[in-house]
Amino acid sequence: MDTSILTSTLFMTIFLMIFSCDSSTFPIVKSGCEDQAYCGNVSLPFPFGTRKDCYLNEKFMIQCRNSTDGVSHPTKPFLGDGNLDVMNITLDGHFRVFFDVGYDCYDPNNATFNEYSSPNMIVSENFFFNSSANKFTAIGCDFSATVEGESKAHNYTTGCKSLCYSEEDVIGDSCSGIGCCQTSIPNGAWKINITLETLRNHTRIANFNPCSYSFVVEEARFNFSADNLTNIDKSSSVPVLVDWVVAEGVKCEEAKQNTSSYACKSAYSVCEDQKGDIGYRCRCKDGFEGNPYLSVNGCRDINECEKPSLHNCQKHSSCRNTAGNYTCQCDHGYHGDGRKDEGCTARRNQWPVIGVSSGSATLLLFSFLLYYKLMKRKEKKLREEFFEKNGGLILQERLLAGKSGFSNNNNNNATRIFTVKELQKATNDFNESNIIGRGGFGIVFKGELTGNKKVAIKKSRGVDERQVELFINEVIILSQINNRNVVKLLGCCLETEVPLLVYEFIDNGTLSEHLSDKIKASKLSWDIRLRIATEVAGVLSYLHSVASPPIIHRDIKSANILLDQNYTAKVADFGISRLLPMGDSQVSTMVQGTHGYLDPEYLQTGLLTEKSDVYSFGIVLVEILTGRKVLASDGPETEKFLPNYFLSSVKSGELGRVFDGNVNNSENVELLKEVAIVAEKCVSVKGEDRPYMKDVARELEALRITTQEFISQALDVIDSPENEALLGINSIKFATTDSER
Repeated sequence: MDTSILTSTLFMTIFLMIFSCDSSTFPIVKSGCEDQAYCGNVSLPFPFGTRKDCYLNEKFMIQCRNSTDGVSHPTKPFLGDGNLDVMNITLDGHFRVFFDVGYDCYDPNNATFNEYSSPNMIVSENFFFNSSANKFTAIGCDFSATVEGESKAHNYTTGCKSLCYSEEDVIGDSCSGIGCCQTSIPNGAWKINITLETLRNHTRIANFNPCSYSFVVEEARFNFSADNLTNIDKSSSVPVLVDWVVAEGVKCEEAKQNTSSYACKSAYSVCEDQKGDIGYRCRCKDGFEGNPYLSVNGCRDINECEKPSLHNCQKHSSCRNTAGNYTCQCDHGYHGDGRKDEGCTARRNQWPVIGVSSGSATLLLFSFLLYYKLMKRKEKKLREEFFEKNGGLILQERLLAGKSGFSNNNNNNATRIFTVKELQKATNDFNESNIIGRGGFGIVFKGELTGNKKVAIKKSRGVDERQVELFINEVIILSQINNRNVVKLLGCCLETEVPLLVYEFIDNGTLSEHLSDKIKASKLSWDIRLRIATEVAGVLSYLHSVASPPIIHRDIKSANILLDQNYTAKVADFGISRLLPMGDSQVSTMVQGTHGYLDPEYLQTGLLTEKSDVYSFGIVLVEILTGRKVLASDGPETEKFLPNYFLSSVKSGELGRVFDGNVNNSENVELLKEVAIVAEKCVSVKGEDRPYMKDVARELEALRITTQEFISQALDVIDSPENEALLGINSIKFATTDSER
């Protein structure tokens, strides 16, 4: 593969040379197998080997045979049945292999596709793809790539997609999501399947990107470049890091019961269980080096005294090697441990001095009091610096000007500024036992304020100092939102390194949890689901059409919709919301959000509009109708990405197959179809084809009042002044253009 593959191969060659030199200082193979220690320039440490008496068992058998080119590598090692081309093997539990690149190419000459999916990546028992070093990577401007991982315990599915229309869309040489995307692979996987599909038949891009590519690669060995869109060789292969254990699924405690099969043979070796219960490996004890799987001369003592870089004995001391360690002995007339920090100091005559002890104690007490006072002053100054950095002064100006609903006192009705001491007390000093949620933008703690009032406290991962003004404006606007279906912002704390936001505590979980749990989902009747959808639509309508300036939530998903004990919807997590400048209908911003809910148009252009929220809400509406997850890990390939499956069912007239069985009955079927029509319009690929949220809210409210048990409640809602403007029941239609708006 172009430059990146050549770079990776060169690096590996250098690495192998270094490894070979280092390993020559101690035996790496069993006695009698010295002629099998290498295959070409790759060392084969036991438990690997090429002969039955030289490897641990057949799982570690290496075939050493001529390579296809026969020039650069006269002989090369292949693992097991000979399908895995081994680059190197290390005793710390890794080896590297090459796997082919998958591609999907468009041939403009005969207008056909040469489709090719990467062959299944499979390693045998005792071997697993390293989930931290490897990344699933896909390159191109028109693809949807999926990777499925299979382990002994679970199967996983994830992936990414990319759309772009010119080479200029691909910025820089980083895999940022445009032209190239990456995602992690599951832990403990021994089998990986990769699927690559075109989204728009390479329309408008065939001249500069005729092919899309997908592969799993060791991240440190791959450097993306915009040139990869055109110059990748389809016959390329990439390096992949594989972990190995000596006994799959066996823990050290169990392995030690059978001394004949226990692999840690050296007297100076230790056994280590591997993460995820995949098995165990052996290593030499600290202070020893070698091969822990060999009983004779396996792990040998490291003589730290031979190399100054291995010990830290200081001046006036000498190094003395011990088994697995060393000591630093001070010269005659000196005392100390001889190591760095304490070292060796000359002995002095001890003269009794009257009053030294009491004087030292007084000086120590005075020093402590001075230190305590200085630390308190430093803490206060630090809190003041944080307060100013986080926009506290700006917020105080707004308070004095009366431009917010904030208060510095304990007024229960006002959003207030909390002190850090209050929140430390509420969360038991932010104890980990009080963590109730983690996300890409922070950690959420459960807390209890004075008066037994339960709250949720969100600790952000960080705030850009250049956007403090924007953050304060956003907090002030959120404090002014008085909507029963928005999680209420109670206040904030600006005295810490990152701002803390305090919200009301909602204790019945998220809509996502209720839909994915069979028992909870059975309790979500159609009436409740339609009410939840209507309430969320009303919130978005309020944010887009009533709030000034308008607010785009930017991360609407079922996991951000909380439910109270009465199943009342509460929209949460405004962490990446954006304020829409007055008079503007869009804002350019870095793409952020959740895969599966992201507006395709926003993903492609980076232009955020109200219609981006409409698309995300449409996906939530599809979840409510179907009870399915947006990204499924199992089932037929056509059903794994919910939006595509839903739209194909609408197109084929087979909606009944996607509706949730908990609500799909003769009483609800017509309403289900009506709501499905609303969802279909919301998830239109083009933003201009989607309705505005105020029209969606109006349509859903109209559908709600057609059900018998909500007629009375709906009439009360219609009569209320605050909702009168939202309920134009007699003139319901969707506005899809700015002129109709």
